Amino acid sequence: MIQRRKLLGFVCGAAVAALATGFSAGTAAAQEVTLKLHQFLPAQANVPKLVLDVWADNVEEASEGRIEVERYPSMQLGGKPPELMDQAIDGVADVVWAVVGYTPGRFPSTEVFELPFMMTNARAVSHAYWEMFEKHMKDTEFKDVKILGTWVHGPGLLHTADPVETPDDMQGMKIRGGSRLVNSLLTELGATPVGMPVPAIPEGLSKGVIDGATIPWEVTTALKVPELVEYHTELAGKAMYTLTFVLAMNKDKYESLPEDLQKVIDDNSGLEFSVFAGGTQADADGPAREIAMDMGNEIITLDDAQTQVWIDAAQPIYDAWVADMNEKGYDGQALIDEARMLIEKYTPQYE
Repeated sequence: MIQRRKLLGFVCGAAVAALATGFSAGTAAAQEVTLKLHQFLPAQANVPKLVLDVWADNVEEASEGRIEVERYPSMQLGGKPPELMDQAIDGVADVVWAVVGYTPGRFPSTEVFELPFMMTNARAVSHAYWEMFEKHMKDTEFKDVKILGTWVHGPGLLHTADPVETPDDMQGMKIRGGSRLVNSLLTELGATPVGMPVPAIPEGLSKGVIDGATIPWEVTTALKVPELVEYHTELAGKAMYTLTFVLAMNKDKYESLPEDLQKVIDDNSGLEFSVFAGGTQADADGPAREIAMDMGNEIITLDDAQTQVWIDAAQPIYDAWVADMNEKGYDGQALIDEARMLIEKYTPQYE
């Protein structure tokens, strides 16, 4: 609903702006602010195209041309994906889209949503994530930036060169993991985790550096993963894992804006945007899955009993995470309990 409504508003706003320009170019609103939006995926990938461009277009339209959002995909402003948060803090970029797990241990509370088999669906988990961000993270872990959105992708799964049905099948496999907790899970299952950003996955697969990868369906199309592996393993019920994202803005840049332009940013950010972003990513899973099926790849779908074996194998990850969080001064079990409660609360709303 948010996408349809805001896109319609953008189209109408653009038409009005064009008429105004045609009648009196001199009276059109002058651009006052340029925001540099930096992220690591190609411009045609799903997140830039379906989420970030929508956000940027909406901000430009709502500001009546006073804000221009310059889009820099594929790390065009320099640096590597793990450096994006610091780029937002330091002002190298004004707004960044970042994978929180690319800086392991730096934003520890977010990891509660990345624990194995925590996730139900992306909208519910993104909703819970925003609530817990405002309660626990806004003025602590993320105090140095202005967070505009918090969300997760659709169910993470395995894409491998050889079939995987049980944890035993993972023994000795080299698998790309997207976060500290995913890597911990892979290790627990007997695989060798290989850390690499998403854009490096195709080369890693083609050169045999990795035997598979953990990513959601939606990103497989841009990376051409179905052309590089033959098997995809889906588990029943809750997802094997998900990753947390943030859309973050340089705090000084935000505070330098006049109040009405701050309101434009605020009106296009927050809970509703977070749910939209997570849901939009998850909605792109289906078409990507169809592509793999059309190519003749095998999708291994585990039932509840088979999935429970994986859930049981993942329990040590929970125990270790709680102990680690407690050492850092957090109540790890309380965070898990709160996240589960919120996810359970919101899941029926988005099913």
